[in-house]
Amino acid sequence: MKNRLLRDMILILVGSFIFATGVNAFIISANLGEGGVTGVSLILLYAFDISPAWSTFILNAVLIALGYKFLSKRSTIYTIIAVIAISVFLGLTGSWVVETHEILINTIFGGFMVGLGIGLIVLSGGTTAGTTILARIAHKYLDVNTSYALLFFDLIVVMFSLTVMPLEKALLTVISLYVGTKVMDFVIEGLNPKKAVTIISQNPDQIAKMIDEQIGRGCTILNGRGYYSKKDTDVLYVVIAKTQLSRTKRMIKKFDENAFVVVHDVRDVLGNGFLVDE
Repeated sequence: MKNRLLRDMILILVGSFIFATGVNAFIISANLGEGGVTGVSLILLYAFDISPAWSTFILNAVLIALGYKFLSKRSTIYTIIAVIAISVFLGLTGSWVVETHEILINTIFGGFMVGLGIGLIVLSGGTTAGTTILARIAHKYLDVNTSYALLFFDLIVVMFSLTVMPLEKALLTVISLYVGTKVMDFVIEGLNPKKAVTIISQNPDQIAKMIDEQIGRGCTILNGRGYYSKKDTDVLYVVIAKTQLSRTKRMIKKFDENAFVVVHDVRDVLGNGFLVDE
């Protein structure tokens, strides 16, 4: 638990720093917009010169107060930490500017860094509050992909950005949001790969014990029946991390060289010990 907590805190802090850097160095320096609460903060910046560090914190605090009941206790705590970290880093990196002669560079790299930052925070089990909370609610109750739900809500904010920026900049903001969505989607799913393994063996109890004790994953034993042999047999089913697959296969072979093993790709895993969209 301590190792997991440390990993989550590192993900939140690194993700918050990358997010804030992307906003200040690439987005604001090119006078582009953004989605969600950050996008509203940029509208306030361009219209009234209000610091995003403060406006982002205040707006997110309000949304957390309104939407905390839709998040788990752990996710709420992580979100509060992320919101504070993002606000602090937005203030610390406020003077960071990347000047380029091509605004498309700011568009792409800004979207990349924002998406990467949000992805790392979500990977830890937290959110960046704002429309991310709405996206998590949509995913939980409507089974909508978190990244694309976030894009939908962000586009609504971009429409309001037209009050403080020309259409060209707003359209470039849409490109930035799309890049960020694809990057975030890859981080959330691509960096959390899982494999499902189905095992038919003459030594199911030994293999199940090995997976439980040495791999650290529980097995489900299903009742099966061979069509040709007409014999009842136990079928083991387990979901493991991709990095544990090679070791698992070696240990299965150690107990039963004739074991029949099928490995499946897994897109999402919900449950104890895995990333959960709570």
